[in-house]
Amino acid sequence: MSFNKKSVRDVELKGKRVVMRVDFNVPVKEGKIKDDTRIKAALPTIKYVLDKGASLVLLSHLGRPDGEVKSEFSLKPTAVRLGELLGKEVKFASDCIGDQAVSMAKSLKPGEVLVCENTRFHKAEDMKAKTDEDKKTMNDFAKELAKLGEIFVNDAFGSAHRAHGSTALICKYIPVSVAGFLMEKEIQYLGQAIDNPVRPFIAIIGGAKVSDKLAVLKALIEKCDSLLVGGGMAYTFLKAQGHEVGKSLCELELIDTAKEIMALAKQKKMNFMLPVDNVIADKFDNAAQIKTVENDVPADWMALDIGPKTVAEYVAVVAKAKTIVWNGPMGCFEMPNFAQGTLGICKAVADATQKGAVSVIGGGDSVAAVNQSKLADKMTHISTGGGASLELLEGRKLPGVVALNDK
Repeated sequence: MSFNKKSVRDVELKGKRVVMRVDFNVPVKEGKIKDDTRIKAALPTIKYVLDKGASLVLLSHLGRPDGEVKSEFSLKPTAVRLGELLGKEVKFASDCIGDQAVSMAKSLKPGEVLVCENTRFHKAEDMKAKTDEDKKTMNDFAKELAKLGEIFVNDAFGSAHRAHGSTALICKYIPVSVAGFLMEKEIQYLGQAIDNPVRPFIAIIGGAKVSDKLAVLKALIEKCDSLLVGGGMAYTFLKAQGHEVGKSLCELELIDTAKEIMALAKQKKMNFMLPVDNVIADKFDNAAQIKTVENDVPADWMALDIGPKTVAEYVAVVAKAKTIVWNGPMGCFEMPNFAQGTLGICKAVADATQKGAVSVIGGGDSVAAVNQSKLADKMTHISTGGGASLELLEGRKLPGVVALNDK
């Protein structure tokens, strides 16, 4: 997917009021932000807009309040944190639509910033449009949001796969709708990796369930030279091969699908790799009894990480790669005893990147693992969007991108 959309660089901003969709969906506990990565990721576009002499209104969602006002999902703490990062006052509106929000937006001077309250406090933001009435409700909400500014900038790649009021529908009512720098960078890296990869092109796919990654596995088999599978989803494939998996995660209803995916890989003559050994435990606990086994997992045990032989096999493939896409951890890396597989892959991807490979890391857990390994700065690109990066890898069009102005 080449990026043929206008960016914030392509429009005159001076004296304009810009409404920008950011992804401030950050972990907040008792009013304190636990990780401000996503706020920092939006800073280049925010600073650019302000430096060009525009005023700025920011929209975002946080969590899943399901159309109700819930204080634990308030964006107020993000406004405070943004103010600290910018070194200036950031105003806060207690709603994202209505007279107060619009009058606060209109009274902003160039260089001033307003954060509006969580868009998902309104059911219309992310409802499923089943009827014409639903569609009207959603469009009316987007029309209200559009009153906040004269230019729309979408820098929320993490929500670009949603056709929501604040991501896609707002573009109908603000004629000038462009991408922010983060959005542009995400599409360029992920799009380039898929459309025009330097080979060998490998994908490392992990995480808990095959069902979450079905479409992406099928899409990648068409494009990759090697596909390395880890995490809980590996045991559905191993079961499909006839191995015993004990109490490991396994989606029995997807055994036939797993067989089809492996048959497709064989037909395409691509290297589809599964674990050859596993770190297993007698319970889901870091303090559990642990051992490493090849192939079959005993009845009362569960596999919680790939084993050292698998790591060595995977590392050898990663070392030769020129393009690497990684989505999903290799095991329960949050527990130190089951983190070795994920950390081993992390180090291998970092080493390959240092030798000239392009590495794109997507999905919340893989990003957390890379951050935990302290190797984030050794990767080419770390995506901020889990679901959006998966859909892009599947080759799907993202509504939040499609709605922007073409170049």
